[in-house]
Amino acid sequence: MDREFEAIIGEWGYTEMLSAESRLKDFPSLADRVYLNSAAEGIPPAEVLQALTQYGLDKIVGMDGRLLHQEQWIQAKEKVGKFLGFSSDDIGICSCSSEAYNLVFTALKLKAGDEVVVNDLDFPSGTTPWLTTDLGVVVKVWRSKNGALDTNDLKPLVNSKTRLVNISLVSFYNGFYLDLDEVSKIVRAQSNAIFSVDVTQALARHPLSLKNVDLVVSSTHKWMLGPHGGGLVAVNPQRSEELTASAGGWFNLDNAFDENRFSELKVKPGAASYMVGMPNYAAIYAINAALGYIDSIGVAAIEKQANALVERCRAGILELPVELMGPAKPERTSGIISFTHPKYEEINNALHAENIHVMSHAGRMRVSIHGYNNESDIDRFLEVLKQALLV
Repeated sequence: MDREFEAIIGEWGYTEMLSAESRLKDFPSLADRVYLNSAAEGIPPAEVLQALTQYGLDKIVGMDGRLLHQEQWIQAKEKVGKFLGFSSDDIGICSCSSEAYNLVFTALKLKAGDEVVVNDLDFPSGTTPWLTTDLGVVVKVWRSKNGALDTNDLKPLVNSKTRLVNISLVSFYNGFYLDLDEVSKIVRAQSNAIFSVDVTQALARHPLSLKNVDLVVSSTHKWMLGPHGGGLVAVNPQRSEELTASAGGWFNLDNAFDENRFSELKVKPGAASYMVGMPNYAAIYAINAALGYIDSIGVAAIEKQANALVERCRAGILELPVELMGPAKPERTSGIISFTHPKYEEINNALHAENIHVMSHAGRMRVSIHGYNNESDIDRFLEVLKQALLV
C-alpha cells in the first residue's frame, strides 16, 4: 500500500503519519467524523474488511478451505508473537480476554489460602474470575490513589502465598500506565507467583517489552484495529506447566479422537491449551490483516504521533473546568485521558451532535487517541467541549 509520510512538525513535535489521501483510503468512515474512542472500539482499516471477505471466499470452498484457514492461523500466531516478543509456539488464540482469564483459573487450581492480587483500575475480565470460587481463595485489591497505582502499596500485598498478580499495562479506566519493570521486581522478589499482564490498551499503540512476564492476555478489537472474537494469549514456556488450562474440548487435546480418550485425556501444554475448540477463523483472518497493517506503519511511529496529540489534548482539557481522573502530568503517556464533570450527559450530547465520538459512562468521559487521529480531530473536540461547558 502506498503511504505518504509527511512531516508536519509544529509546537507539539507532531508528525502526521497518514496524509489526507491515505487516511481517507485506509479509514473512509473517518472522513466526516472525529473518532476518539479507540479504547472501546478501534476502526479497522480497509485491509481488515478485505480479509473478512477473503475468509468468506475460502469458507465456501468447504473442507478444502481448512488448509487456507490453517495457513492464516499459523501466520497470525507468528505476527502476534512478534508484537509480544514470544515464539509463535507460545501463542494461543481464543475468543476473548474473559475466556482467557477463566481458562487461567482452571490452570491455577487454586485452593484455600492461596492469594491473588488485582487492582481497582483493571477491567473486570482480569479481576473477577478469582472471585467466582468458594474455595477460600483470598483476593487482595491493590488500591489506586488519585487515579494512580503506587508500587509501594503493592509490596505488602505480595508474599509466599501469592499465586497470581494480574495487572493491565494501561488502565482502561483512566489510561494510567504502569511501570512494568518495577511491578515485576516486586513480584519476583517476594513470591513465585504467576505475573500476568493484560495489554489490551497498549498492544499496537505502544512498543512492548514483556520479557519478565509469565502470561500475556489481550483483546483484539481496540487499538489493534481487529475484530471481535479474538483473545490473544502468550505463555512463558518456563511456566507452561503451571499455565496449562484444564478444559474439555478437542483442539486443545493431543488425543481427542484416540481410543484412550475416555480414560486419559492429554491436554496440549501452555498456550495451545487455550484454544479449546474450532478456532474463530474469521477473526484470525482479520487479526492477521490488522497486525499486518499496524506493522506496515510501525508501533513506534504510532506512539510518537499519538502521544503528541494526547499531550495537546491534555493541555487543552487542563484549561477547562473539568476534573481529570488521574495525574495531570503522568510519568508515562498512554492513549487515554479520562475526566469527569457534573454535566457529562449534556457534554456527550453536544459532542455527538457534532459527530464527535468519545466514551461517556457513569460520570466518566474518556478520550482515546490513536494513530489515525490528527490535530484537526483534537482541536475540534476541544472547541466543542469548551462550548458545551460554557452553556
